[in-house]
Parts: sequence; structure tokens; C-alpha cells
Amino acid sequence: MRRALGRGIAFLRLPSGERAAPLPWRVTATVAAGIFALFGGLALTEWGRAMERKGFDELTVTSARPQQLPITLIGIDDASLAEVGRQFPWPRSTHAKLVKALNEAGAMVIVFDMLFAEPSNDPADDRAFAQAIAEAGNVVVVASSTFQESAYFRQWTRTDPTPVLLASGAGVGLANVSPDRDTIVRNLPEGNDVLWREIVRRANVVRPGLLAEPDDQTGKLIRYALPREDGAYPYVSYYQALSPETHLPKGHFQDQIVLVGLRLTASLSAEMGTQDTFATPFTSVTGLVTPGVELHAQILESAITGRAVKPLPMPVQLGVLALVTVLSSLLMRRWRPILSAVLALAIAFLVIGPAYWSFSTHSRWLPGMGILAAIAASYFVYGAIGYLGERQRRSEIKRAFERYVAPEVVDHLLAQPGRLTFGGERRIVTVFFSDLAGFTSISEKHGPDVVVRVLKQHFTLTTAIAKKHRGTFIQFAGDGLMAIWGAPVEDANHAANACNAAREMQAGMELLRKDLAEQGLPLISMRIGIHTCEVIVGNLGSEEQWYYSALGDGVNLASRLEGANKAFGTRILVSGSTAAALTDRAALRPVSSVIVKGKSEPVDVYTFDDDARVCTLTVQGNAAFAQRDWEGAREAFHAILEHRPGDVLALRYLARIAEISGATLPDDWVPAESLEKM
Repeated sequence: MRRALGRGIAFLRLPSGERAAPLPWRVTATVAAGIFALFGGLALTEWGRAMERKGFDELTVTSARPQQLPITLIGIDDASLAEVGRQFPWPRSTHAKLVKALNEAGAMVIVFDMLFAEPSNDPADDRAFAQAIAEAGNVVVVASSTFQESAYFRQWTRTDPTPVLLASGAGVGLANVSPDRDTIVRNLPEGNDVLWREIVRRANVVRPGLLAEPDDQTGKLIRYALPREDGAYPYVSYYQALSPETHLPKGHFQDQIVLVGLRLTASLSAEMGTQDTFATPFTSVTGLVTPGVELHAQILESAITGRAVKPLPMPVQLGVLALVTVLSSLLMRRWRPILSAVLALAIAFLVIGPAYWSFSTHSRWLPGMGILAAIAASYFVYGAIGYLGERQRRSEIKRAFERYVAPEVVDHLLAQPGRLTFGGERRIVTVFFSDLAGFTSISEKHGPDVVVRVLKQHFTLTTAIAKKHRGTFIQFAGDGLMAIWGAPVEDANHAANACNAAREMQAGMELLRKDLAEQGLPLISMRIGIHTCEVIVGNLGSEEQWYYSALGDGVNLASRLEGANKAFGTRILVSGSTAAALTDRAALRPVSSVIVKGKSEPVDVYTFDDDARVCTLTVQGNAAFAQRDWEGAREAFHAILEHRPGDVLALRYLARIAEISGATLPDDWVPAESLEKM
């Protein structure tokens, strides 16, 4: 055993260090594929599309710009109702006056966002309105289509203005919009007869070649202009527009596209049936809905300016999702809460930055909510795996240590896992070695079953006592045991605890010997060596398999002291450094001074003896021996033998005195003995 342990290193295998190991590539690939499949599939569902629409709203709000087109809105509002003095709907002759006033003020196109589907009660009003439209040549009115469904049919029905208005040459455009399921209008209407296209055509009739008609806008989304306090576009009350020379600056409507519609606090329109307002991406910010007339202005500007938003194709979206998922997995497979969070935010900004730039400058939209959710999912999935792995690691640590140290030590290690990181530190500890005397002959005389039974009972006793006194069991080596005190958990009384454990073990051995005798098993005795010293203690080994270890010359000395008990006839030997660390030294009996191989300074060694007279006489005898006072030394050791016949240590000193008292000793003679010769 001394040869095995004398190299000065002892090992306790641990499961792993505090630093989280990266997940195996197969697990990483599985997690990445699972996250990609989840959010890729989610993008194809209505729930996923709804989530992406919220992201579109956020981009719309944060990147909105002021209007660019010369558009002015005229609102049939509460002030106009009061000024006109008539209940709405007004006679169409009133609209005829508005057309004439706007045409004289230089309006380029006049758009009525009101459905004139039924003839007036007075045909003269319709004729007056139609005549004004025909004379202006720049008026557009709206039509609508409704979906009808019954048990027998399903069809779209179109409602156009009255024939007299159609005959006047007015442009007609469908004013239908398609809110999403959350009632927010995002989709740009498309078709040959939609309102915004009819406005473009009418502008080109008035000013040939003024506006290039946009290409197909199918699948594009409205790019809303930045709203102001009174709306996104200049606003005029209807009554003011009837007399612009009175209420407005000169040239206010010059070359303007003018849209006329309801803007009432509460709509009174019998023709509209419901209030003509819609939710937009800004509704969640402002809490306000947008009048239909303003919505059509937003649609018109999005289409004409080329700012209508086009979503990136689904293959591109899935490609970005795959790239982000792979990158997240590569960077977070070794999960650490703060660093992984920083990496997740960095990846998110790598997505948000280009997506925002593409949206704001090129009107190309990358639906990124699912991608950002995939980054967050990667963080939490790898975090969950790391948490479960940490729990498993803590369980492994507990299982590994609970056999070797006291429960409170295990709890301390679990509370401070940093102590279990790979690497070592210098620490002053007390090293403990024990061995069974003459066990080799016992193992030769008895079968394996007897040897195993004896060792089991012996180690059960000693390890339990070591843990009781805050010791850390390191390893078994045949019939021997190694433990340390003062690591991995600091213990200010490590020397005293180690010595108390050793004395209790020896007391327990007496009871164990009786039990072995009653079982018919061979009797055993134990030798113990204890040394307090500075060692390198920590986790040493390879990256894959490492051990809790104590390394240093002091480990070797403790092992040598255990073996030296045989020469001194003692059962416990402790070094001078251990004795010096004890506050209660009354039971310490000096044994000798020994010289360790490779060292020049001798080491004092002690044993425990509760007989105060023996301890006192031994101190006197050792002092006389060191001073070459052979007679004084003989007297002290003979006194010990009279008090305790057969004392091995006294007999040993008397033999040494007899050997050297008649010899000529060199001047540099010291009473120390070499451990190598014991």
C-alpha cells in the first residue's frame, strides 16, 4: 500500500466541473431541427401569420414617414353639419356645389368616398350633381361589392352609383378593403377596377402622362404614412371647402388630389349603414381608428409612390429561419445564462437590423416574429437542457460525495459548485492514512469471502467516523484508506478533527475486534499516520475523466508515518505540524524525530497517550537523549517500564542508548531517525 500511495497523489473521481460542457452534436442537431420544424410549420398557420402581422405593425409604426403626394382630405364632420344646417345625407346638389368650388380652386382629382347607389328624392338634385361631374371631368365616385351567401348560392354582388351619375362620365372605383381577422387593414386592394387605380387613370386624363400606373400589387401591404394630430393628410371641413375663398388660403386645393368622405364623431349616414372607420397598425399606439377617406388616401399613396410593402418569399423566410436556428444552436449549445442571453440578443439584432433596413428603405418585409421566437426558444430550450443537466450533475456530485463526506459537506459543495472546477489550488490540509497490520497474512490464510467480510466491516466503521468528523474520503487501496481534512470544504479545525477521528477509529477497532471474534473471523489491528501540510488539492486528470486529488510531499510523509507505527509500537503517529495545530496537547506523547528521504530537516512525531505520567517521563527522556545525557534518559525510560511494563517505545529508546552510548558520536549528531530504514 505504501508503494501505491507513496507517490504522493490520491484520487476521488468526480462527474464533471462547473463549466457546462457543450451538448453532443447529435443532440444539438436534433434541437435545431426541432425548433426549425416548429416555427417553420407555425409560419404556415393562421396563428403564425397573425403573430407576423403584429411584427408588421411594429415596423410600420417605427419606420413611418410623412406624406409625399399632394393629397387633401375634406371631411363631412360635426362642424359641417352645424354650418350646412341640414341632416345628413345632404341633397346631392350640395355635392354639386362642392365639385364646382373645388374645380375652380384648381383641384386635380376629386374623389367622393360615398356610395350614391339610390336616386335622390328629388331627381333635380341628381341632375345637378351629374352636370357638375360632367363639367369638371375629374371626379371619381365609389362602388362596392358584397359577398352574399345562402343555402342556395354564394356570390359577390357589386353595387354601383346610380345610372345618372354613371352617365355623367364619373370614374368609378371599388372602395372595398379587406381587414384581417384582428380587424386591422393591412392588405393593399388590387384589381383593375379598385379605387386607387381609377384615381390614377383620372389624374392621367386631366394631366396626361402625369402618373405611371403601378404594376401588379397583388400580395402587397399598405405602407402607412406618419399620422399627425389631425391625421396623416391635410384636412378641411366640408363647409370650408364649399367656400374656399372665404375660409382657406388661396391655392389651397391647387393640383391636389382631394378625397371627400365622412369624418363624424358618430356617423349619421343612412347610406353607409355603419360608421366608416377602420383600425390600422397605428390604432394600437394611438387608440384611434382611421376614417375610410383617410384609409383610401393611405392606399393611394402606397401604390403610387411604390412604397407598398412586399413580403419576402416563403423560401427566403425559411432560409433565414434555418440560418438563425443553426447559428443559435452553435452558439448556445454550451449554455451559460448571461453569455447565452447576450448571444441571443446579438443574433436578434442581426435579424432586426437588416429587416428594419429592408423594410424602411426598400419596402421589403421579412416576417421576423417567428425567427425572433426561434432565437428565444433556442435560449430557453438549451437553458432547460442545461438546467436538467445541472440537476443531473448535482445529483451525480451528491451520489459521488455522499459516500465519502458528511451530509453538510455535500450540501456545501452543491451550494458552491465552483469548488469542483477542473484544476487545483494550494491549501493547508491534514492528510490521513490507515492500514491494517498483518492483513497480508490474513488474506493468505482465509478465502476471499472472509477477506471481503472483514474489510467491509472495517471500512464501514472508518469511513463513517471520518465523515462524522468532517473528513473527505479519498480512496481505498487494498486494506488501506486515505482521507483529508480541510478540503474541499475549508475547516479551521482540520487537524483536531482528523486526530479526533483517528482516536475514535482506534476505540471503535476494539469493539470491532470483539464482533469479529464472535463471528469467528480473524482479528485485525490498524495503524494510522497523520500529517498537516500544504498540498495541491483539486480536480486533476484529463478533460474527459478527472479526480479530486491531493498532491505533494506531505501526502508521502503521512503515508510513511502510518508505516512507522510498526517500528515505534504505536497505533497513531502524527507529525509535529499536526501537533502544533492542536489546542489541546495534553494527551500527546513525543515519539521521535524522523528524517524524510530528500529532506534535511527532521520531523518530530507524536502519538496519543492518556497517561499523563508516561507522557511527562517520555518528554524528559527524549530531552536527555537529545542532550546525550544517557543516564538521565535511561532513568526516564526505566521509570516508564516500571509504570508500564513492556512499553515498546521505552524499550526502543533503551536499545538505542545501549547501541550508541559507548560509541564516539560526531559533533553534528542528531537524535533523528531515517524513515527509509523503518
